Amino acid sequence: MIQTPDPVGVTLVAARGRRGEIGRDGGLLFRLKGDMAHFRAATRGRPVVMGRKTWDSLPKKPLPKRPNIVLTRNTDFFAPEAFVAPSLSVALQTGRAMAALSGAGEVCVIGGAEIYAAALPFADRILLTEVDAEAEADVFFPALDAAMWREASAVRTEADADNEAAFTVRDLRRAA
Repeated sequence: MIQTPDPVGVTLVAARGRRGEIGRDGGLLFRLKGDMAHFRAATRGRPVVMGRKTWDSLPKKPLPKRPNIVLTRNTDFFAPEAFVAPSLSVALQTGRAMAALSGAGEVCVIGGAEIYAAALPFADRILLTEVDAEAEADVFFPALDAAMWREASAVRTEADADNEAAFTVRDLRRAA
């Protein structure tokens, strides 16, 4: 039997500094209004998969206008208005089913570092914001093998009153 590609893709959505840094003490490193708008647009209407620490860091739970899936090993964990998954495979399966039912076309993985690393082999796309800055961090995005990814597009935003640093949003697709 010939296997066809899964019609619902997996997209990692992340912002990282020059050294790959993505967080510190459970929070974001950079204040970029333009990137937050990009994040909302990229994930709205799509299921989002996140780890429990990312869920805990959200200022508003659940993220509005998208199904939230929280991945945790803690079987007693409860996330109001979100689906709790005990494994990445269950989280992605649930997200793909939700996306297929709604016609979203993809499920978005939004962090943290362990979840990005575990989901990377399943991703066909990465929406990666590369921030032209460095910050003290305790969480880093996994290293990417450049041979595995091709850039479909890149959009640059310069630093201004709403964005403390310049950044580039890259749409990376898995190389065939």
